[in-house]
Amino acid sequence: MISVTDLLVLSQTPNIGANRLRKLVSHFNDTESIFTASAREVANVEGFSKKLASVAVHFLKNEGRVRAQRYAEHQLSLLNKVEGCIITYWDKAYPELLKKIYDPPPFLFMLGDLNENDKYALAIVGTRQPSDYGKAIAEKFSQEFVRLGITVVSGLARGIDTVAHASALKHGGRTIAVIGSGLDVIYPQENKSLSNRIAEHGSIISEYEMGAKPDAVNFPRRNRLISGLSLGTLVVETDINGGAMITANMALDQNREVFAVPGAITSKRSHGCHALIREGKAKLVENIDDIIAELSGKLKPLLRDKGINEQQPLPSLSLFEKSLYDILTESPQHIDAIAELLNISTADALVNLLSLEFKGLIRQLAGKMFVRI
Repeated sequence: MISVTDLLVLSQTPNIGANRLRKLVSHFNDTESIFTASAREVANVEGFSKKLASVAVHFLKNEGRVRAQRYAEHQLSLLNKVEGCIITYWDKAYPELLKKIYDPPPFLFMLGDLNENDKYALAIVGTRQPSDYGKAIAEKFSQEFVRLGITVVSGLARGIDTVAHASALKHGGRTIAVIGSGLDVIYPQENKSLSNRIAEHGSIISEYEMGAKPDAVNFPRRNRLISGLSLGTLVVETDINGGAMITANMALDQNREVFAVPGAITSKRSHGCHALIREGKAKLVENIDDIIAELSGKLKPLLRDKGINEQQPLPSLSLFEKSLYDILTESPQHIDAIAELLNISTADALVNLLSLEFKGLIRQLAGKMFVRI
């Protein structure tokens, strides 16, 4: 039997990180046997020298285990307070996609739940300071993913991550947030309410212990889980040294697909995306079909359902509304320019644009700019 308490105790053993812990448990097929094993038996485990095995056994059979036991009990107490749980590498619920990466965590702290359909997941990542264009693109792709039954994965950070999660929830889909801190230390704080909603319609996952602060060194490791949980990663806006570039490169290392949305050549927010495309690391995408073309084989069970695969029909629109909708794109357009294109008054354009917004087809941005969603 694999005991969660035992795993937490074992995680405190000197020089035993995630990989050695996973190999140790897999070798003995349970956790209880590890505590009674001899140094010679532990030394037979891949990655353990005789010296390391001796140190580990001494720790687990003396005062070290007592301290580690107190640690484990405290962690479980904190986890219980937030109504979370731990899933282990050996549990059926552990994501199959994540098992295939180089260094999957032996256990994960989790709020919410995972389900079978989460194997059809795609990540959306990008800058913490997106443009209106970037926000609109992230919202549009998140909505499209949800329409197909795809789970949206991101990192709960400000900016593109927040838009991706919020859009998935807004359109009735599932989303997974991977964080770089303990489950009881949601960061950024302003996303606490969003995190609660994510836990109700998906999950929040962390490999970091309860109480862990969102230290900068945590996020590169966090990023490998975002890509590891996903069939592919879509980069919306990022500078050349942005955190989303780390996620993209980790996805490539994990043999997962990477997609990038082009932007203005004058914007630093697009330099990372353009570099990925230019270097052949990412496929340039303009719409959901560009992604489906690459992943059709892996998404086949979802695409087989024609009701999901077909574009949902537009709601009933007046002649004015249809004309306005047809000229809008994902690029923001000012109300005056829109009115001029249709040769109507600004007041008439505004009335019908607001009607389209109420129907969930467009969005108004700051400065009376409008985009299609």
